[in-house]
Amino acid sequence: MKSEKSLIVGGFILISIIWGSTWFAIKIGLASITPLYGIAIRFAIAAAILAIIMKFKGDKLPFDKVSISQYLNLAILSFSFPFALVYWGEQYIPSGLASVLFGAYPFVVAIGSHYFLPTEKLSYYKIAGIILGFLGIIIIFWGDLKYGSDSALGMGAIIISTILQGASLVIVKRKNHHISPMALSLGGMIFGLAIMIPLALIFENFAKLTFDLSGIGSILYLSTFGTVVTFVTYYWLMHRVEIVYLSLVSFVTPILAVILGSIFLDEILSVQIFIGSIFVLSGILTANGDDIKGIINKYIVRNGNSHRS
Repeated sequence: MKSEKSLIVGGFILISIIWGSTWFAIKIGLASITPLYGIAIRFAIAAAILAIIMKFKGDKLPFDKVSISQYLNLAILSFSFPFALVYWGEQYIPSGLASVLFGAYPFVVAIGSHYFLPTEKLSYYKIAGIILGFLGIIIIFWGDLKYGSDSALGMGAIIISTILQGASLVIVKRKNHHISPMALSLGGMIFGLAIMIPLALIFENFAKLTFDLSGIGSILYLSTFGTVVTFVTYYWLMHRVEIVYLSLVSFVTPILAVILGSIFLDEILSVQIFIGSIFVLSGILTANGDDIKGIINKYIVRNGNSHRS
């Protein structure tokens, strides 16, 4: 039991670190590879890697009705249109502002889980934690919240993507069909590619793609770490924790993105970043208030029994 808890914490940290760098990697890739082709190539490579791993392990991709419905859910609400909206939107707004807007993700998941997942109702702790975390993100990126009319579409794209991805997570958890995390990711990507490839062929010119070192590096990183590692870990965690807690990753990743910017781009870590980070971490702890309260009560009971004995 303790080893699984350690794996859950480790998985949460892993996807937070990797996804904290993907906003930056996407921005770099967009300089040479167009959004729709970038997504299609990213998922094609990731799907190939997953297929090879599953083949090596002797695992098969299930194609029963429930599995196919899950793949379609992920393809439409996670792996195609939402990613296209994020890539497209990041062309018109700063990545920091995109992070703030995507900070609405836990709100979407919280509302969806409250109404559609009977065992994952909202509590005062969860509500307070989400609000604190979101305030922290706003504080961190306050300087990026300036925008003009030209940015409105970009902002709208990120918000729509956030709603779609939140809905997708709730649907996957609601069906609770025990497909392996690897198969779930691979199936979603295959069906997602069936959407993305035609979109790329219709709306983008392949001749405009520049496969330079930064573009190739961006796609390889996003395919392997930003997709294979993170999504398999993410769906593994989904079966073991409430999805509201899992959605709080979207609060942690912007902090890590800022830290990476300070390391690789010589950006300055301001006081507001530290203050915002305190709000975010306080929000995550508050959202887990029920669990923390339970641990404290168990500790008190255990100590009380030991004293009586």
